[in-house]
Amino acid sequence: MIVRQADQTGDGDAGEILCSIHMANSNVFYSPIPVVVWGTGNVGRAAIRAVAAHPGLELTAVIVSSEAKDGRDAGELAGAGRDLAVTATRDVDAALATLDGAGAVVYAANGELRPDDAVADIIRALTAGAVVVSSSVYALYDHRNAPPEVRDPVAKACRDGRASLFVSGIDPGWGNDLLPALVSGLGSEIDQIRCQEIFDYSTYDAEDSVRYIVGMGQPMDYDPPMVMPGVPSMVWGGQIRLIARALGVEIDELREVVDRQPLTATVTTALGEFVDGTQGALRFEVQGIVDGEPLIVVEHVTRITADVAHDWPMPVDGGDGAHRVIVEGRPRIEINVEATDEGGNRSAGGNATAANRLVNAIPWLRDADPDLYDGLDVPLAPSTYLHRRKK
Repeated sequence: MIVRQADQTGDGDAGEILCSIHMANSNVFYSPIPVVVWGTGNVGRAAIRAVAAHPGLELTAVIVSSEAKDGRDAGELAGAGRDLAVTATRDVDAALATLDGAGAVVYAANGELRPDDAVADIIRALTAGAVVVSSSVYALYDHRNAPPEVRDPVAKACRDGRASLFVSGIDPGWGNDLLPALVSGLGSEIDQIRCQEIFDYSTYDAEDSVRYIVGMGQPMDYDPPMVMPGVPSMVWGGQIRLIARALGVEIDELREVVDRQPLTATVTTALGEFVDGTQGALRFEVQGIVDGEPLIVVEHVTRITADVAHDWPMPVDGGDGAHRVIVEGRPRIEINVEATDEGGNRSAGGNATAANRLVNAIPWLRDADPDLYDGLDVPLAPSTYLHRRKK
């Protein structure tokens, strides 16, 4: 699209600014796409803010599950700093009706503990004709290799509703698919691609997940569900396969490596007390093996305090979180991404980048053929909106 702006003096071509803007989907001259955000947790809050900021989208409803949130303004729930004149509701039918058989749904409700319910909700939205973007269903991250019992009903819903689905957002989506694929193009010889999430979880706003899924503060003989045999490969194996697809290689097998370290002193964080001798750090890798070697590795390094596991990788600046892509080869390439949001919180920053990747994909998906799409299919379009602060 070519945008031409004349100067304010009317001096013809002398004052013209000519700029060429690439857009995945141009809706500058059309009505905004109506959007429902389903869930107001870590990703949902960021999604509400992203939709409200996007000039091509219009927030029409927010779906919540708790009675305490029902009836509250979406801006308040999202920490937007202003009211958005959209009231949260537990009435799913009423919320979807605001899309008038089209539009989009950002599905950010919990899917870890209720995967079947999450898939059913997504099917409901797709069948109603809404594009759906979601961070909630791990199995659909790499939909080409998803179990047929999961993929087939979703694919049918896409056809029936003439709508599309894009699932991303794990660590935080772009960090384990699009970014490593892009960075690999800067190398000539590649020995390994390693994607790292390195975080201090003491600021992560999900205490039950931190304590009982990740296992922080639990006895060292406790088996954290996050790293039970097969679980890391189920959750992160799709990302390995996506990177392999981008590189044009076949993964021979997936291997899992897990390590844990105890706290050497009791610590108190925003999530409460974590006792000396209980789990204080967790590290695992999912390795994509090619010709007997780990060619593609997704690695998690998680701590409840910086004062543990000093021999494990740390953020470059010593902060409380970072996402890193390392390409070992010639040349060696290392990319560090440190995002902050909600008062300087890096966990919130990572969640925000995941949500923004999803929300910003909506215009492209709205024009795409009805189908399932992944992180390599959906382009990362440059932002077409800038926030200009009042002086």
